Order: sequence, then structure tokens, then C-alpha cells
Amino acid sequence: MLSEPTRRVPDPERDGAAFKALTHPLRIELLGLLRQHGPATASELAARTSESSASTSYHLRVLAKYAFVAEADHRDSRERRWKAVHSVTSWSNEAMHRAPGGRAALSALRRRQLEHLERSLARHEDDLVSGRLDSAWQEPSGLSDSLPRLTPESLAELWETLAAKTAELTARDADDPRAEQVVVVTAGLPLAPEPAPDAEENAS
Repeated sequence: MLSEPTRRVPDPERDGAAFKALTHPLRIELLGLLRQHGPATASELAARTSESSASTSYHLRVLAKYAFVAEADHRDSRERRWKAVHSVTSWSNEAMHRAPGGRAALSALRRRQLEHLERSLARHEDDLVSGRLDSAWQEPSGLSDSLPRLTPESLAELWETLAAKTAELTARDADDPRAEQVVVVTAGLPLAPEPAPDAEENAS
């Protein structure tokens, strides 16, 4: 994995092609595997994804074209290893909504995140059942949801607080041998009030 967290924030108006390239489900998966497990060859990634090495090689080259991945140090001259260039990719939602095709790209990226959550949940449950994870992880792990009423400013502050606390705890646990990789998925999705039933009837 990358030793120091690095972040890339592409501009959707200038980097629309890069965002479009990133919405492909296999490319998202390949990038995630490189971030999670470190440098790998196309063949190694093919084995992990049940794809052909020709397919993973092609999609890695596309990711490299848009600077999401780059060639890593090779163990020998017979293999080509790839690494993730950044540990995090983020964007401005406002800029995404302004850019041509930005809303579709944003929706596709969020769907990929949900798919990642589903895969992570299945793996987490298997790791607990098989004993690959210590039982001490059973109590603090899980999913939760709540419905607070917040202003836009408070929601932005909540994101900043979560990011700061995550960075603080990650630094604190960096040298603890008990630390494991944890998938943390957060969502803040404001919902407009539902229309009253009589308003729906009048509209029809």
C-alpha cells in the first residue's frame, strides 16, 4: 500500500475523460486492489478478479493514461508491475454537477462505491466466520444509519470532523500490531420533504 496518504482532486470540467475512465467497474476494482494490496502485475490482478490478463492489462493502461496508476519497481525484467499513484480520489460535487456528463459520472462512481461496500461486507463476514479475524473485531464492526436534521454547513462540518478523526486514529494505530485494514464508508444524503398526498392528487 502507499506509505503516505495522498489525494487527487481532478477538475471534472478539465478532466472529464479521466472521470469517465474511472467509472468502469473493473477499473475501479483494479485501482482499489492496488491501493489495498500494493503493486501487482496484470496477471496477479487477473487472478484476483477472475478476468483475463489481457483485459486487466488493457484497463491498467487506461488508468495509467489518466495518471491513476503508474509502473512500479519491477522484481525482474520479465514482469510489469503497477502501483496506485494516489491513495484517495475525491471531487467537488458542485463542479461535477456543472460539468457536461458530470452528473452521470458522479452517479456511476457512487454506484461503484455501493458495490465495494457489498463486497467488503461479504468478505468481512467470511473473515469473522473463518477465524481470519480475531473475535475482538465482532463487537465494534457493523453498519449503522441515522436521520439527523442538519444545515448544509453542519453537514460539511460533519464530513470534516470524520476525516480529521479518521486521520488521528490512523496515525495513533500505525505501529500497533493488532491494527487491521478497516473499510469505512460514510454517506450524507439530504432528502427533500415528501409531497403531501393531496398535492400529488392535484398534480395528476
